Amino acid sequence: MADDALRTDLFIGGTWRPSYSGERFDVTDPGTEEVIATVANGGTVDARAAAEAAAAAQPLWAARPPRERAEILRRSWELLMERADDLARLITLENGKVLAEAKGEITYAAEFFRWFSEEAVRLKGELTTAPGGANKILVMHQPVGVAYLVTPWNFPAAMATRKIAPALAAGCAVVLKPATLTPLTALGIADVLHEAGVPDGVVNVVPGRSASTITAAVLEHERVRKLSFTGSTEVGRMLIEQAAHRVLNVSMELGGNAPFIVLADADLDAAIEGAMIAKMRHNGETCTAANRFYVEAPVAETFAARLAEAMGALPTGHGLTEGNRLGPLVDAATRDKVAELVDGAVAAGAKAVVGGETPTGTGFYYPATVLTGVASDNPILAEEIFGPVAPIVSVADADEAVRLANGTSMGLVAYVYTRDLAKGLRVAEALESGMVGLNKGIVSDPAAPFGGVKESGIGREGGHEGMLDYCETKYIATDW
Repeated sequence: MADDALRTDLFIGGTWRPSYSGERFDVTDPGTEEVIATVANGGTVDARAAAEAAAAAQPLWAARPPRERAEILRRSWELLMERADDLARLITLENGKVLAEAKGEITYAAEFFRWFSEEAVRLKGELTTAPGGANKILVMHQPVGVAYLVTPWNFPAAMATRKIAPALAAGCAVVLKPATLTPLTALGIADVLHEAGVPDGVVNVVPGRSASTITAAVLEHERVRKLSFTGSTEVGRMLIEQAAHRVLNVSMELGGNAPFIVLADADLDAAIEGAMIAKMRHNGETCTAANRFYVEAPVAETFAARLAEAMGALPTGHGLTEGNRLGPLVDAATRDKVAELVDGAVAAGAKAVVGGETPTGTGFYYPATVLTGVASDNPILAEEIFGPVAPIVSVADADEAVRLANGTSMGLVAYVYTRDLAKGLRVAEALESGMVGLNKGIVSDPAAPFGGVKESGIGREGGHEGMLDYCETKYIATDW
């Protein structure tokens, strides 16, 4: 993206503006540790202005015919695809994932605009007769109102569009707070939406170093009725508590601790291929990343050796360099946490058969690492690793794998590999997770309801359910 096209100010009420304080903050390339841009640092005044702009725009946007909202979303999909190369490069620069995967993220992100352009005209209600015959039951879905969206750094494009698209389809105006580490992509998407014809004030973007300051200011606005957050369970708990004061409608896509189960009858070629996707996609920094590998004993040693070979062969380096498959982690804190988890696992008896040592030099790199001899109570299995590390536990059978897989407070996604479809479905049904990849290493799809159970979240994103999360249900009793 050309420097003159790079957006670095706040986007409020359809205009680009500096922060009220005039302060700015640096955005750094995790591969070089160099500053790539300085961005306006939003604060309380800016957040209130964004909420007010959204509140002013909300009634007209909600009244806009669904077809018109759909056409704007469709145009947003077209424009985002036209700018895919520039925006993918921007993701790589501020996030660290390799360019090929950044391009894949843009395609995925854009698809939410196309999917919800089609869903916008399908917000159907229901008409039934009360069982006692006294009246008709008329049910309709109306926009919840102004929505406050908080997105993480690991998918700076897709997590923004996964929230913005259904909100706009349902008729909601939004205020977006992108992650401090990766604000440039979100600002680029705001530019796309503006060009696509989204009315002034319907989409507002307020980056800033203090998420708590911005959040407090937005949530206190009386017209804000929805909070949607993707991030850690720890932060999610605090936001739910904060939202409770005004009894806000909340959606939470929180942490994961995904089990990857390989049964003895699995196609190992397919299991290794799926493991490489589920574990190594985007440097392992995804909430859906395979975090714990439970492999039946007869194939555990072979699976571990093959996975170590595949992971160890990945070319590592800056994401813009063609051919690299593993880039840097997003910042020093993330890299240091991964190193600490691996060191702790080894101290508890695991063995690093590949990787396991933090490299020296510039950039926040950590090598692809496979751990074997991992006991079922090894501390690393209780943490969301968020890095290219695969701890492997040998299990006696499918029942033990399910028991261990369910032994966590998280329940976002799980993966199961077996040639026996009936057995796979039985295991999938028994797993306590919102999603299951059965002989598949990826589950994300804009047309499918994405979300978890237990402490992994509330609500769903994607599918028709994703739009309903931005609606309130109204019941009208009548008779004729």
